[in-house]
Amino acid sequence: MNGEGTFRRRKLPHIDVADKPFFVTACLDGSISSVGLRQIRKYRSGLENQPKPEQLSLHEWELIIHKLVFKFVDLLLDGNVPVRYLEDDRLAEIVQNAFLHFAGERYYLFAFVVMPSHHHWLFQPTEEYSEQLALEQAGKSKRRTPREAISHSIQSYTATMCNRVLDRDGTFWQDETFDHYARNDDESMRIIHYIEQNPVVAGLASEAHEYRWSSANLRKRLGIPAGDPIFTS
Repeated sequence: MNGEGTFRRRKLPHIDVADKPFFVTACLDGSISSVGLRQIRKYRSGLENQPKPEQLSLHEWELIIHKLVFKFVDLLLDGNVPVRYLEDDRLAEIVQNAFLHFAGERYYLFAFVVMPSHHHWLFQPTEEYSEQLALEQAGKSKRRTPREAISHSIQSYTATMCNRVLDRDGTFWQDETFDHYARNDDESMRIIHYIEQNPVVAGLASEAHEYRWSSANLRKRLGIPAGDPIFTS
């Protein structure tokens, strides 16, 4: 634990901060080729070998590196990736419905998009769910943060249901997600814009609200302003 949250590193760094929205990206297993993975490792290594700017704390510098690597990964995912299961509307609907199912109960949902090879979403765990999770995990040696628990639930459920539709077994999502938290409302709005413009940038829609599997489309239909939580009930 540091002054700005809980820091954990597996293959990727993860930082959890209470009462902040999280920007999470999950990729289909195999959507990034071996060449792409080598490019990511090389890019990250190059950034980590650079000297930290004097005006930044170590935490701030690590966060900047994380965001730069994320943008690099996103460029790869929007290209000609080898696995694109989520082009199938049946699977995209499963993922979208999973995001919406606990919106307003376990988390506030601010934005999402289901792309052919990955998904992005921005959510903030509710205080009630965070307290409930803490009680459920009391006394356990291995505990998940609210972000981890919510993300794991989404990934596990959608993997099972999508594999069932495809009549396949095996890993559906890449083992780890890319994630970071939004520091303030301005950053949240930039992330919302980034998420909802992804189909436009990738050439899948001319305007954000035209892309069916996105919060932009849903907000347009329901009249929900950007930045307000998305509810469908």
